[in-house]
Amino acid sequence: MKKTFQLKVEGKNRERLLEAAKHDIRKYLKRERAKALPKEVDFWDFDCKSGYSEATAAVVSVADLIKSIDEIVKDGGEQFYVEVLAKPGVKVARVRNEGEDDLTDGE
Repeated sequence: MKKTFQLKVEGKNRERLLEAAKHDIRKYLKRERAKALPKEVDFWDFDCKSGYSEATAAVVSVADLIKSIDEIVKDGGEQFYVEVLAKPGVKVARVRNEGEDDLTDGE
């Protein structure tokens, strides 16, 4: 999804347009996560960008995508650009350091 959302449309409420844009983004994420996973893939990961325009868009995490949109709107932006691209993700096992405490021994 690569899209510029307008927040200033004649005859439409700015807050309603913002909520509709957020709904579209969440709906896209949900639809992509529901797709069948290829072999040897654990989950769908996303590359996200957000900004006032495509040229000024910065990389953000999925968790911070809506927060970045809220910041743009709070600063008075009349439009914002969002780019969300799905990619396969593989879980990586965490490596334990020797100095870490083992919480399973009950002490």
